[in-house]
Amino acid sequence: MTVGFVATHYPHTDHHDAFVERVRRVAGVLRSTPGCLAAECWVTAAGDAVVSIVRWESAAAQAASMQALGSADIDVAFDDREVRPREIVQLVSA
Repeated sequence: MTVGFVATHYPHTDHHDAFVERVRRVAGVLRSTPGCLAAECWVTAAGDAVVSIVRWESAAAQAASMQALGSADIDVAFDDREVRPREIVQLVSA
C-alpha cells in the first residue's frame, strides 16, 4: 500500500523564499531515499502557504526516509518563522 502526506506550511512573508528553499531541500533528501515515489514543493496561488506533497511505496519506506531526513543537515523545526502551525495530513492509498 502506498502512503504519503500533504504538509501545508505558513511562513511569514519575510521568510517565504528561504522557507521554499528549505522545503525543496527536504524534498531532495526524501527523493534520494529508496521507496520514495515523489516529493514536491508547491506554493499556493495566493502565495500564503508552501505545500509539500510526498508519496512512498510503503510505510516502511516512509519511516526510512524520515530517519534519513533526521540525519540530514536541514532545519525542519517549527518556530517563529511560521505564522501558524503546520497542517500535515497523512495519506494511504485506497
